[in-house]
Amino acid sequence: MKTKITFLSILILSIFIFSSCESKRKAKGQEDEIIVIADSAEFVNLESTLKSVFGKVIYTPQPEQLFRLNRRDISFLSKLKRAKNIIILAPLNSDSKVSKYINSSLDENVKDLVLTDSVFVINKYDLWSTGQLTMFLTAKDLDMLNLKLLENKDDLLYYFKDISNKRLAKGLYNARFEQKNIEANLLTDHGWMIYVQADYKLAMNKPEDNFVWLRRGVNTNMERWIFVHWIEDATPEFLNKDSIAAKRDEITKKFYTTADDKAYVDHYDDYKMTKEVNFNDKYAIMTQGLWRFNDQSGGGPFVNYTFYDEDTKRIYMLDASIFAPKYLKKNLLQQVDVLLHSFKTENEVDPVRKKEILEELETEESSKE
Repeated sequence: MKTKITFLSILILSIFIFSSCESKRKAKGQEDEIIVIADSAEFVNLESTLKSVFGKVIYTPQPEQLFRLNRRDISFLSKLKRAKNIIILAPLNSDSKVSKYINSSLDENVKDLVLTDSVFVINKYDLWSTGQLTMFLTAKDLDMLNLKLLENKDDLLYYFKDISNKRLAKGLYNARFEQKNIEANLLTDHGWMIYVQADYKLAMNKPEDNFVWLRRGVNTNMERWIFVHWIEDATPEFLNKDSIAAKRDEITKKFYTTADDKAYVDHYDDYKMTKEVNFNDKYAIMTQGLWRFNDQSGGGPFVNYTFYDEDTKRIYMLDASIFAPKYLKKNLLQQVDVLLHSFKTENEVDPVRKKEILEELETEESSKE
């Protein structure tokens, strides 16, 4: 993206504020909170725009915001340097303390680019704490800053979602709580693998249907379901929302049923959204929405990624659903989304890691003999 290239140029031109050599502690706080350092009057002028950019609502089915904005005065900055997500916001032409702070922190070349509308955002990772994203948002005046926010809302939201997912992945991907034997079996039997946490069960493995179901919290009030389905000898022409929706409905109707087989999983058309995304460097169609049992006895959110793998000539469908009727589900949905991104085909698995998990399988099989 053009914006990303600009960010790299800006970081080279930035001065002392972006080059601290202090030893850093781990960022802390809520994943979905963004601290906004801004003048109160300037924040009021931009608040509705900022909420439309970062406070996007998803339905789980309860409406939940992706990020909550917490405006703080710049006088508190020294106490907020451990926060995970920070925005420092002001136009360059203001007399506010935040504007003066940004002006004093930027190289003259950078300020020239801001004044000519070439740059308005500067990302700095691990500025004061590790695992932290600090985003500087500025423009020549308030109106231009508002316009830039609206024009680049998808990119701006992506950066905070991406760093949040990376932080979460570090906590989820832990070798001590990994079921390498299941991963190895998936790799040897099906030619792909996905990270399997210790509390997930291999609920279903149907090679005749090219279907695998991983399930966590079976028969509890907080279930997580992940399935992988693949189509052999496929072509990219399958990648359209109608084909994907029809295939997903076919799969859930067959495999996602109640214990007595009287109800099966369907979806709500009104809450379904599809878009083109980059999934692990592959073009994919992401579908996000709500599922329900067709008898209305339960439901929840789901996320689905479907893509074509050139090496294997397969269409892969990776899907995660949440059933947690007594809980907010946004964070749970993010967790399973991160797990889906651990998926790799055999050709993509690092040789060292492949050897490690296959040795785990050999050890297990030897112990059974």
